[in-house]
Amino acid sequence: MRKLVSAALIVAIVGGAFALSMALKAMRVEPQQAPPKEARLVVDVVRLEPEDVPVVISGHGEARPLDVVSITPQVSGNVVYVHPNLELGMVIPAGETLFRIEPSDYEAAVSQARAMAGQARAGLSRVREQAATDKTRLDTLRRTRDLAQKEYDRAAGLFKESQVGALSTVEKAEMAANQARDAHDLLQQAISLYPLRISEAEEGAKAAEAALEKALLNLSRTEVKAEFDARVKEKRIEAGQFVGPGAPVITLANDSILEISVPLDSRDAAQWLEFDGENPVAAEKSWFGRLRSVPCAIRWTEDEQKAWTGTLNRVEKFDDTTRTVTVAIRVNSGLKDEGFPLVDGMFCKVEIPGKTMSGVFRLPRWAVTFSGEVYLAREGRLGIRPVTVVRSQGEDTFVGEGLAAGELAIVTRLVNPLPNSLLDFDAAAVLSSRASDRVTPAGDIVEEGAPVSEPEAAQ
Repeated sequence: MRKLVSAALIVAIVGGAFALSMALKAMRVEPQQAPPKEARLVVDVVRLEPEDVPVVISGHGEARPLDVVSITPQVSGNVVYVHPNLELGMVIPAGETLFRIEPSDYEAAVSQARAMAGQARAGLSRVREQAATDKTRLDTLRRTRDLAQKEYDRAAGLFKESQVGALSTVEKAEMAANQARDAHDLLQQAISLYPLRISEAEEGAKAAEAALEKALLNLSRTEVKAEFDARVKEKRIEAGQFVGPGAPVITLANDSILEISVPLDSRDAAQWLEFDGENPVAAEKSWFGRLRSVPCAIRWTEDEQKAWTGTLNRVEKFDDTTRTVTVAIRVNSGLKDEGFPLVDGMFCKVEIPGKTMSGVFRLPRWAVTFSGEVYLAREGRLGIRPVTVVRSQGEDTFVGEGLAAGELAIVTRLVNPLPNSLLDFDAAAVLSSRASDRVTPAGDIVEEGAPVSEPEAAQ
């Protein structure tokens, strides 16, 4: 009996629950369906306008003096004097003595060479005077020879034809004629050799003069002076030290003109560097022509507030390993920025003006995708356009082909946006792409092409 009562109770409970659920279901009211809205993608846009933009090629290099000279003694000896400021980093004015070598031996050599030169000059003078004297004597001997020959002819004729005089007289006359002839011939032969003797004496005098000049030169080389306002870069000499030819003792730098060697991408150099026309010499040697001398901005990489101006000077080399063209920027080191000079060893950033890009469109770097596409706003929706990039410079990318003046380019960073997405931007606040005061903030990156919902856009 109890089991029957329990079963009836369970059935009653289940039935009541079922009836209640059916009653509640009948009382449910369906919610109203709101019409779906298309979300808008909030972006910034600029109106495209073509412009002519000068190219600036950037590179880095280290400032170096144009002239660095190693000083090597040309004579040997003990160092008796060293400039008091001959220390690393000190500047020694042009014309001042850097160091001096003991000159005594070289002074003695000069005295000896001067004496030898005097002897050679005196010997040459004697030979010339003797030649002049012998030429005068030759005239006298010629006259004596002729008179002696006449006397012999007269005596021989009288003795042969008229038997006048004695044979001994004739023989004496003949002997006198022969002696006069021999004396004349000997002197004539000696005179013919005088040009050779004079030439030998002249060469001897020249050799003696050259020896004197060399001795004087060696004496002058005992004192070494600064040829320019020189900064001491290296020093390996002290007073009392023995030095000799072949071993550098000082390295000097001329800081009046500095140069910065800047390697540039060879493609940039070929496309944008300006040349002044062909250099005839360079053309014959298959080398670069003369670069146009344009002012270049120089900034110290450690503090870009320190700035100077240099001049593009020449192409130094082409590196076949890195495929770079190295150009030289010449700088007047007297230029200072608030008293802070550009000095040897500073690593600098250099900006070199190049050719001008004509009719290009300026966009922020992030407005052009890695695949070379630009997002456009067309009739309020997002479009995608492939473009040709001419050059990226600083934070800007310049587009040459693929865009048209007046179109609206999106400058907000976007990642994989959905094509034809509905856009939200302030059409009244659109600036020109070339306006100097336009602001193109990067903004937040919108990813995966998901449009921003209306509530998010409102926020």
